Amino acid sequence: MMDSTENPLPSTVAQALAAAVALGVERLDAQLLLLHALGRAPHDRAWLLAHDTDTMPEAAWSVLAAHLSRRLAGEPVAYLLGSKEFRGLDLHVDARVLVPRPDTETLVEWALQCLEGRAAPRVLDLGTGSGAIALALQHARADAQVDAVDASADALEVAEANARRLGLPVRFAQANWLEDAGTGYTVIASNPPYIAAGDPHLPALRHEPTSALEAGIDGLDDIRQIVRQSPAHLADGGWLLLEHGHDQAHAVRQLLAERGFAEVQSREDLAGIQRCSGGIWRAVK
Repeated sequence: MMDSTENPLPSTVAQALAAAVALGVERLDAQLLLLHALGRAPHDRAWLLAHDTDTMPEAAWSVLAAHLSRRLAGEPVAYLLGSKEFRGLDLHVDARVLVPRPDTETLVEWALQCLEGRAAPRVLDLGTGSGAIALALQHARADAQVDAVDASADALEVAEANARRLGLPVRFAQANWLEDAGTGYTVIASNPPYIAAGDPHLPALRHEPTSALEAGIDGLDDIRQIVRQSPAHLADGGWLLLEHGHDQAHAVRQLLAERGFAEVQSREDLAGIQRCSGGIWRAVK
C-alpha cells in the first residue's frame, strides 16, 4: 500500500489512475480497480475520461491502494472485483474457482454449433468451476437440459449462486468427472485441468485453485479419463468437446481417435491457437 507520509494522496481521479500505473499495474487493470473503488461498473471506462478532474475521495483511494497491493502480488483482478464477464454473463468469482478465460468461449461456441437443430438437447459440463460453460449454454439454449458437475463442493457453491442470481436452471452435482453421470447427452463439454506438474507457468497462477489447473506429469491425466469414460454417457451422434493447452491439440486428437471418436478435429481461439479438440461418438450397430 502506498505510504501517504511519503506520497501525497491523489486529489483527482486522473491522478489516482496515474499513481496506479506508476506502481506497475497494467493500465486496464488499474482502470477496472479504480472504477470498483469509486463504485462504478467495470464497463464504465469512458466515465473515467469524462470525470478525470473529479475529486478522488480519500476512502476510495484507501480501497484502491489496498487492491493495487494485492494485484502487484499476483492476485487476479477478477478476485479483487468479485466478478468476471463471460459471454455476456456477469459471473461472481473468488479464490474457490478459476477465473473464466475468453479462450473458453471458443468451447461454448463450438458446443452451440453442435446443438443446432437438436430439440431439447441434453448437455453435461464437467468440472464446471464458476459455472461459466454450463450457464452460458443454458442462457443461449433455454430449451436444453444442462447438467454440471464438479468435484469441489466450494466450486459448486459459487456455480449454484451464479445460477440462482442469473435465473438459469442448470442442475449441479458433486462428482469426480463422469462418476454417477447419466446417459444420452448430446454434448459433453469440459475445460479440465491440463497443466503439467512442474510447469513454469504454475507459480504465476498460485492464487487460483491448483486442483483445477494441474493434471499429472504431462497435463493429460484428466483428459484421458474423460475421453475413456465419455462414450458410455453420450447419445449416438453426441459430441465430446475438450479445452486443452496451447501445445496439446495433437495429443488430445490422438486420444480421441484411439478411443474410437469420429470427425476428430480442433478449433482455434481468438489468438489462432488450437485451444479445443473434440469428436463425435457413433454407437456400434
